[in-house]
Amino acid sequence: MTLPELQEMAVAWAAAEGWNPGLHDAPGFYAADPEGFLGGWLNGEPVACISAVRYRPDFGFIGFYIVRPDYRGKGYGLEIWKAAMQHLEGRNIGLDGVVAQQENYKRSGFQFAYNNIRYEGMNTPEFIPQTSASLVSCHQLSFDELMAYDRRYFPADRPEFLTAWLRQPEAVALAVVTENQIQGYGMIRPCRQGYKIGPLFAETLDVAEHLLNALGQQIPPQAPYYLDVPAVNPDAVALAERHGMQPVFETARMYTGPIPEIDINGVFGVTTFELG
Repeated sequence: MTLPELQEMAVAWAAAEGWNPGLHDAPGFYAADPEGFLGGWLNGEPVACISAVRYRPDFGFIGFYIVRPDYRGKGYGLEIWKAAMQHLEGRNIGLDGVVAQQENYKRSGFQFAYNNIRYEGMNTPEFIPQTSASLVSCHQLSFDELMAYDRRYFPADRPEFLTAWLRQPEAVALAVVTENQIQGYGMIRPCRQGYKIGPLFAETLDVAEHLLNALGQQIPPQAPYYLDVPAVNPDAVALAERHGMQPVFETARMYTGPIPEIDINGVFGVTTFELG
């Protein structure tokens, strides 16, 4: 798909499915792998889409797996799935799938790793103003240093994606820096409904909460916001619950190869279910 097709098909269909994509996600997604967004057409009519993003030679991620409701059950989903798997051949492939579809993904070689939980909260005075002494905009940091920090919590380098993702309109990206060392960073962006925080990576629960509070101050009062939390990180679950957030959706993170060696205890918010 071209970038306009990605916006008009995959992102729009994802919104119709209730996945609540960001208002300006598409350019960042597309930058990650311009050849990684596949569409299926029947007699000129778009009927299916999927993303199969290549993050370097050893890792890839599948998302946006959607068949239009009026074309489901006809085999078109399987055809575009095969094309995505071929695009990522030879890589360890990850996905965040609907929990009920785990057995179908297992038939394609995926194995369950852990669940991710989407929490919904409301921006309230609980976002207590804190000192901004150690808070800086991510745009003030060395990009190489930020990318190196990101790599601790994500299975591959993703410079093209991060460059576009962190600069999308209306988003705010902040980092906690102590003695010139990044201790954590996060971003909040507007979505079809409310706002999403992602990623939220931090070395400790205190740093993660500092960032959550600071990011929460960037959005209007009473605005809903969302955080996608790995269920295997008890501190991340505790952070969401301490802020009164409620679980609204769950995915199964699965991989075709070994579970990547990342610091999952520092992942307080997944970047995006579509691209990992």
